[in-house]
Amino acid sequence: MKKSASKLTIKELAILGVMTTLLIVSVHALAPLPNVEPVTVLVILFTLSRGKRAGYILAAYLLLEGCWYGFGLWWIMYAYIWPFLALLTWLLRRQQSVWFWSLLASAFGLFFGAMCSIPYLFIGGPSMAFTWWVAGIPYDLIHCLSNGILCMVLFHPLNRVLERI
Repeated sequence: MKKSASKLTIKELAILGVMTTLLIVSVHALAPLPNVEPVTVLVILFTLSRGKRAGYILAAYLLLEGCWYGFGLWWIMYAYIWPFLALLTWLLRRQQSVWFWSLLASAFGLFFGAMCSIPYLFIGGPSMAFTWWVAGIPYDLIHCLSNGILCMVLFHPLNRVLERI
C-alpha cells in the first residue's frame, strides 16, 4: 500500500508534539527575562525542518498559550505574527547562512512591536497605534538583540538535531 505524503504518521505527530512542547517550555523557562524568547529561532528551525507542517506546531502553541495566559488582545497579535514568521521562513527556505537567519530573527524582534500595534489602528486610530509602538521600542531593541544572539548560538546545533529526526 502506498503511503500518502499528506497524512501524518504517528512518528511525525509525536515529533510535532515534542516541538510544540519545546516551544511552550522554552517560553516559560525564559519568562522572567523581558523580550528574551527562543520562539523566533524555534519557529524558523521548525519551519525549515517541517515545512508547512510547522502550522500544526504553531496552532497548538497558540492554543496552549491562550489557555495558559488567556485569550486577550496579545493573543490576536500572536495569531498573525508567528504564522507570518513561518510564512516568511518558508518563502526564504533556500537560504543556508546562519548570518541570514540571525539577521531575519533580529529584524523580526525589532519590528515585533510595530506588528503588534496593528490592532490598535482599529481600536484607537493611527495615533494610538504609533504611540503604543514607540512606547515599546526599548523592548523591541532587547528583542532584536536577544533574537540575533539566540539564533547565532542555537541555529546550527538545533538544526543538526532536527536533520537527524
